[in-house]
Amino acid sequence: MEDLLHYVLNFQVLILVLAVVLLKNAIKFVPQNQAYVIERFGKYQSTKEAGLNFIIPFIDRISADRSLKEQAVDVPEQSAITKDNISLHVDGILYFRVLDAYKATYGVDNYVFAVTQLAQTTMRSELGKMELDKTFEERDILNTNIVLAINDAAGPWGIQVLRYEIKDIVPPQSVMEAMEAQMKAERVKRAQILESEGDRQAAINRAEGHRAAVVLAAEADKQEQVLRAEGEAKAIVAVASAQAEALRQVGEAASTEEGQKAIQLDLATKAIEAKRAIAKESSVVLLPDGATDASAVVAQAMTIIQKMTKGS
Repeated sequence: MEDLLHYVLNFQVLILVLAVVLLKNAIKFVPQNQAYVIERFGKYQSTKEAGLNFIIPFIDRISADRSLKEQAVDVPEQSAITKDNISLHVDGILYFRVLDAYKATYGVDNYVFAVTQLAQTTMRSELGKMELDKTFEERDILNTNIVLAINDAAGPWGIQVLRYEIKDIVPPQSVMEAMEAQMKAERVKRAQILESEGDRQAAINRAEGHRAAVVLAAEADKQEQVLRAEGEAKAIVAVASAQAEALRQVGEAASTEEGQKAIQLDLATKAIEAKRAIAKESSVVLLPDGATDASAVVAQAMTIIQKMTKGS
């Protein structure tokens, strides 16, 4: 009896252990951004995504564990020939992710190796379409073209290439020396152009400054002449006004008795001085007809002045 009880107890323990083992194999916890490819009897059954999942123990098995995260793969250095027949050594980095775990498992044997090789061949093909100078100037365009070409070919593998970055492009030593000489010549040319532009601008500035100085000098001379003419005109007007005022005052004074006497005295004085001057210059003395003194001359002059006064 005791042996039977012992046998039953052992059987229950065995059943319990078997149940625990089956339960453990049946429950699968899939991590985030991962996918399990399940096969049943060697045939694809399903794809288990992140979370709690169940499978049939000993019948179903995990055929592949695929990471859905973005992956970076180093593309080894390789040689490529450009459109102008220059041999280059190029390497890069490929960024991709698995979109379909089923295609990544059954569409290709090793998708990492396959996509790396595809990146190398595509890079060689794209570099063969470009000249050497363009490979340095249009690196972004080259990266974009490589990504598009790889995505077209990697679609059946369930792979999406996100970007491709070229790390280094190394031309031959002779080409590097020629490029360095070309860049040096280009820098010298730019320096000469800048120097000539500076000389030209300086010459233009000097010419404009000389022209401005000439214009200012002409304007100043013109202004000076205008001011001088205005001053002379004002002076002439002032002199004429003064002479007119003097003549007016003389005329007013001449109409009076005192004025007549002053005129007679002035004429007599001038007549005497005139005769004295004639006597000094010549031995001939001119005397008025019928008169030998200055009073006659004065009388004649007064008569003329009176007639002029009456006529006015």
